[in-house]
Amino acid sequence: MIDSGKYNLLGILINAIDYEAAVERIIAAARQRQPLAVSALAVHGVMTGVMDPEQRYRLNQLDMVVPDGQPVRWALNMLYRVNLVDRVYGPTLTLKVCERAAIEKLPIYFYGSRASVLKQLCRNLQQRFPGLVIAGAHPSLFRQLTEEEQLEIAASIKCSGAAITFVGLGCPRQEVWVYEHRDILSMPSLAVGAAFDFHAGTLPQAPVLLQRYGLEWSFRLVQEPRRLWHRYLLLNPLYLTLVLAQFFGLHGFDTIGLTPRSLRYG
Repeated sequence: MIDSGKYNLLGILINAIDYEAAVERIIAAARQRQPLAVSALAVHGVMTGVMDPEQRYRLNQLDMVVPDGQPVRWALNMLYRVNLVDRVYGPTLTLKVCERAAIEKLPIYFYGSRASVLKQLCRNLQQRFPGLVIAGAHPSLFRQLTEEEQLEIAASIKCSGAAITFVGLGCPRQEVWVYEHRDILSMPSLAVGAAFDFHAGTLPQAPVLLQRYGLEWSFRLVQEPRRLWHRYLLLNPLYLTLVLAQFFGLHGFDTIGLTPRSLRYG
């Protein structure tokens, strides 16, 4: 089990942690009904914090930010020699947490995506983990919510009896949501990216070989070129350049960021 704390990657504090330790922390917080704000960050998620000081502040206030992408893991190993042998991939973390939640009878909740995706996601996961208790699911409204609407959703999650909430709103909205709801929900909240679509079977995952060598982005770019070209073709080279600048001591990256001026509510 590896859990050696947070490390500054381009100003974003990333946990050098493996699956086993991450799951243990999440389940422990769920048992005790304690807040735990978690995000699985790949390159794009890291870069949202690099380019937006308010988002950097939010990310660095989260309790646990796991290295979702291989390039994030490689950078931690290169900069700090933390010897991580694998990333902590959001969709895989979702399955591992669901497996433990089923064993320990900890109810879970899904927030985000579309109603049709959530329906299939719940069906698939309960078939895979027969003891899994799904306390509820609420789709995204795909717009900015009012404070009243957001508080109603948070109240429904709390009243459901859920012990863990999975959030699939897409980056960076899901990280904003997890940050803003940490103390309102008082339970682990996990921003897990495309895990909902992957496990519902509505979006194909990259082949394992591409994932292993950090080329998942190329597979997703082919799947959704209009939506993702900017993310991968511009941000990936910039990420690599900045990591090299940090490695060679050419540029320092502060972790402070800028306190958000207001809540965004979804």
